[in-house]
Amino acid sequence: MNYYLIAGEASGDLHGSNLLRELKLQDPQAQFRGFGGDLMEQQGMALVKHYRELSFMGLIEVLKNIRSISKNLSLAKEDLLLFKPDVLILIDYPGFNLRMAQFAKANGIKVIYYISPKLWAWKESRVKKIKAFVDLLLLILPFEKEFYLKHDYRQTVYVGNPVVDAVQAFVPETNFRQTHHLSDKPLIALLPGSRLHELEHMLPIMLQVVPHFPDHEFVIAQAPGMDDAVYERLLHGFPVKAVKAHTYDLLHVAQGALVTSGTATLETALFHVPQVVCYKISALTYAVGKRFVKISLYSLPNIIAGKEIIRELIQSDLTLTNLVAELSAALPGGTKHDMIKAEYKAIEQVLGKENASKKAAQEIVKFAVK
Repeated sequence: MNYYLIAGEASGDLHGSNLLRELKLQDPQAQFRGFGGDLMEQQGMALVKHYRELSFMGLIEVLKNIRSISKNLSLAKEDLLLFKPDVLILIDYPGFNLRMAQFAKANGIKVIYYISPKLWAWKESRVKKIKAFVDLLLLILPFEKEFYLKHDYRQTVYVGNPVVDAVQAFVPETNFRQTHHLSDKPLIALLPGSRLHELEHMLPIMLQVVPHFPDHEFVIAQAPGMDDAVYERLLHGFPVKAVKAHTYDLLHVAQGALVTSGTATLETALFHVPQVVCYKISALTYAVGKRFVKISLYSLPNIIAGKEIIRELIQSDLTLTNLVAELSAALPGGTKHDMIKAEYKAIEQVLGKENASKKAAQEIVKFAVK
């Protein structure tokens, strides 16, 4: 069978690649094409457009790039019809993917959404589009099924969380510190995001913390799709190294982390690294977005736990004073360190140990042959 996939950011590329690997086992004759990244291409997908050309964050950036977004959408529609897939598989990235779901449905193509948009957090009205245009929704958070049942949508299957799979499958690089010329000091990981816009917003703020922890080495988890020159420009002489495409190796040895809100917060939790969550966007984007947000907690570990176990410093709370205080509390010997580590274990119990990629592939093949 032919499968068309669309992932619009680094985390989607990772989970998409794991899904492709399992789909090949379930359907050895499968052909893959779509939008994604290097990891999906390595699994045999013909890459039409790389996610680094798709990912725009915030109202202002979206407006500035509206022509590019429109061109990418037109390309995806045209290419989808030329490929004539048996099924379209959408991975998160809701603004773009829900439009593609509508187009595919109108053209008689089956639509499966893997990694549901976080409609329980904001823009709940998009449920109407899910109900109208998505034939099967594969969920990765256990409470999402109840959310969709509340909206009378029953075409859902909880497959487990692919982040759990990715962390469990991780094999540490031998001599990671030596290979990347890192010191023997305790490491603090900086995860400022995978999009250029959020990187430019978040990394300068995180770097301000470095002089306050002279006994630690700070290391940036460099996004695989981002050029080295971007980090060199933003470092401004700070004695901080960046390791590219080795985020899990860095988390494996880190004692603490500053993390831009997103999937990385859950990855950090599953590596049992105490963290402080950071997030700041333009005042206009935040003011507009806040009207649609329905939750009081923003990071996945806190949402899954149902309470704040890791500190979230959002917008005006994201100050140097708060960052230093909260990171100190999270590190070994700090007032929150033991509590955070214990709560991480509880989160693992909630998520379970299902092979999400394998189960998702099984559900996709079963649905595609109907």
